[in-house]
Amino acid sequence: MAYDDQNIFAKILRGEIPCDKVLETDHSLAFNDIAPARPVHVLVIPKGAYVSSDDFTAKASDAEIADFWRAVGEVARMKGVAGSGYRLIANAGEDGHQEVPHFHMHVLGGAPAGPMLKRRDS
Repeated sequence: MAYDDQNIFAKILRGEIPCDKVLETDHSLAFNDIAPARPVHVLVIPKGAYVSSDDFTAKASDAEIADFWRAVGEVARMKGVAGSGYRLIANAGEDGHQEVPHFHMHVLGGAPAGPMLKRRDS
């Protein structure tokens, strides 16, 4: 999947589309999901043009990577789910059902998340 600079997250980063901002750092932006799957559902995105976690970890600077993961942790603390638990989800590629070609992490909490995936019969 190639990076598309017209994707919704790129437009949010450029200020073309508003977001309900939770946190902004030098290299990351976190905002509430417009269709939350749990009481807490925040998206954390790097400000750089990275398609997936693979792309991000291969090409981002150490500062960008550290900033991103610190932002994820800060969001969990700010939203009050660090103690009770939360789920992090990053979809990558077609098999991972990635819908937006910009690396992003979902921080979900505030209610039981259920099993991670439905088990396949062997």
